[in-house]
Amino acid sequence: MVEPTNTNLSIRVQCGLLSISRSGWYYDPKGPDPLSLKLMGLIDKQFLDTPYYGSRQMARYLRRLGYCVGRHRVRRLMRTMGLRAIYQEPRTSQPHPDHKVYPYLLRNLAVKQPNQVWCTDITYIPIKRGFLYLVAIMDWYSRKVLSWRLSNTMDTRFCIEALEEAIDLYGRPEIFNTDQGSQFTSFDFTSVLKENNIKISMDGKGRWMDNVFIERLWRSLKYECVYLNAFEHGVQARKQIGAWLRHYNQTRPHSTFNGQTPDEVYNKEKIYQGHAPDNNIQAA
Repeated sequence: MVEPTNTNLSIRVQCGLLSISRSGWYYDPKGPDPLSLKLMGLIDKQFLDTPYYGSRQMARYLRRLGYCVGRHRVRRLMRTMGLRAIYQEPRTSQPHPDHKVYPYLLRNLAVKQPNQVWCTDITYIPIKRGFLYLVAIMDWYSRKVLSWRLSNTMDTRFCIEALEEAIDLYGRPEIFNTDQGSQFTSFDFTSVLKENNIKISMDGKGRWMDNVFIERLWRSLKYECVYLNAFEHGVQARKQIGAWLRHYNQTRPHSTFNGQTPDEVYNKEKIYQGHAPDNNIQAA
């Protein structure tokens, strides 16, 4: 917990030690009303099962549950949560007018080793009186979560902090794949990638298969951790999510790898390449 009255450690240093962004700590939003929080929780759970639901279908689903809600309210809530319906084919979309969108580089690419491709995404995390946003950096080959951050605002800074931390700890990948979210297309985020000579790859908008592994991570995290723990506040969420991600990396068997964990796959390949293993996962 950040202590503003602490004379030995500045707020900046305390936020750094807790791996939370200063902007997120200073931000004091007006909390959503209880009904909106209830609806957002229902939307979040249903979206994991039917990620092709747009605002129209989601509004119909909620009305069948007995909630008198219109499409516009549902669309606003889904936008707040960062949810966009997915489609089997790319749909025509307009990127942020000031942000460059990069081509998708993974089509037909054989990913054969760690640090060849990394990917990232943001998901919504409900807490008792509001919600948080979680960003994670994942190694595509091993599925290892390299770093993560929690924030109560969907700004670019917490995404950059997670990226910089992953690079500091694990080196740099050849390719970094994201969706077309404004946090990842921003000049500040792409500048970090360019400065490290990392090739930038971006999904077709609404194409969940282009970033399928991290989407599966979110589903597992929410069903095995988030929905089983009604988080009272951000500190509890950070602690529980951190514990689950360590379990995911270090002890949770992965069927794709014949029961090996992401850490075991990542470290085994790094040893083959002449690098020492690293089991650390960085927390937000």
